[in-house]
Amino acid sequence: MFSVLQKEELAHPGAIWTCAWGQFRPENEEESEKQDDSEKLDSEEMETDQPKEKPQQKEPYDFIVSGALGNPENPEVKVWRLEGDKFNALHCLSEHSLGIVSVDVSPNGKYIASSSLDSTLCIWNAEDGNLINKISAGPVDMWTIAFSSDSKYVISGSNDGKISMYNVDSGKVHQVLDPQNGKFTLSLAYSPDGKYIASGALDGIINIFDVQAGKVVQTLEGHAMSVRSLCFSPDSQMLLTASDDRHMKLYDVAHSDVVQTLSGHSSWVLSVSFSGSGARFASSSSDKSVKIWDVAERKCIHTFNDHQDQVWSVKYSPHSDRVVSVSEDKSIILFDCPPNVY
Repeated sequence: MFSVLQKEELAHPGAIWTCAWGQFRPENEEESEKQDDSEKLDSEEMETDQPKEKPQQKEPYDFIVSGALGNPENPEVKVWRLEGDKFNALHCLSEHSLGIVSVDVSPNGKYIASSSLDSTLCIWNAEDGNLINKISAGPVDMWTIAFSSDSKYVISGSNDGKISMYNVDSGKVHQVLDPQNGKFTLSLAYSPDGKYIASGALDGIINIFDVQAGKVVQTLEGHAMSVRSLCFSPDSQMLLTASDDRHMKLYDVAHSDVVQTLSGHSSWVLSVSFSGSGARFASSSSDKSVKIWDVAERKCIHTFNDHQDQVWSVKYSPHSDRVVSVSEDKSIILFDCPPNVY
């Protein structure tokens, strides 16, 4: 059954505008095996009867990142470790001077990025919460952000439609993509295969950039109003977009065709997110609801009405079984969305 697993009331002192889902993964098995072999050799060389104590193995875990308006003195990013179905506050990241617009977690789970109304981008270590880089841009030149599929870069849109790509380690600009005569970039997505970047603008135009070529390869004009959110399917074959016109659209990326126009929200659609399997997606709206959709059937299969105000952001879990949402009502909600239930 679809249900609310946990609701964190007053998770921030102000409206929560953005969230992301991350997975912390300790060193891989190959590295562990190498370490074990090295320890074995060291032990043999030392010719001691006392076995060498192995370092404690860290456990993988899921975590949620939320970004809020906070209060004028303390806008904040929070990291929450998921302990079963409970939120456990892990870090409070305070470096920005104005409200948090966007957060994202790198695909490898090592980094968190946050952008703010103060036109700065911060890159953090996800495990310990330490600041790695702080990047400053011009006025309103730092809005929605997203990590590249290889976790090496963070992209950000700007007021003239240009997309800047920053190196995670150095904080320097690696590449700038210019759509020519672009409008304010409200939304961004990086395809999982690393080939494309999609941007949604204030005027409803969607540009798809070829990253290697560094240019726009498709321009989509399917929405009549601002494009608030967009995301690629896990196989990078489809692009899902959400708009103030109350509609969502599924595009075939290769052919620029509209596969389906989806309606159901009674107000602006603020956020969309594919499940890890790509079989479903979640949407949130200023109508205070979160909806779960079946991609194959092209229909809504469940509606949650548990927020008291507009729901700014929603994210599906990589496991495809849970959804998290954040709202103007200052709460974070974790929903149970069993993949085999309709």
